[in-house]
Amino acid sequence: MIRIILPAHLRTLARVSGEVTVSLRDGDSLTRQDLLDALEADYPMLRGTIREHQSGRRRDFIRFFACGEDLSHVPASAPLPAEVAAGKEPFRIVGAMAGG
Repeated sequence: MIRIILPAHLRTLARVSGEVTVSLRDGDSLTRQDLLDALEADYPMLRGTIREHQSGRRRDFIRFFACGEDLSHVPASAPLPAEVAAGKEPFRIVGAMAGG
């Protein structure tokens, strides 16, 4: 099970509180793409909120963090950190803020 922490507005949309979990196949090559595919399969109302429908690219003002690192610019096909894949650490999806 992979643990995911969503920002408040996406938790409200998905009608969940706290962390969500998704089940993925075991293996060392789990990717962010796999994780987001599973999240959107379990919570279809989130489709298009985290990544664009057509391109699959991360939406502006959405960031990804895990194990104290910003993974927003790491390719979606790169393996997730081992701690995330093992369910020891959560994968955080954060709504970035802008403005002044």
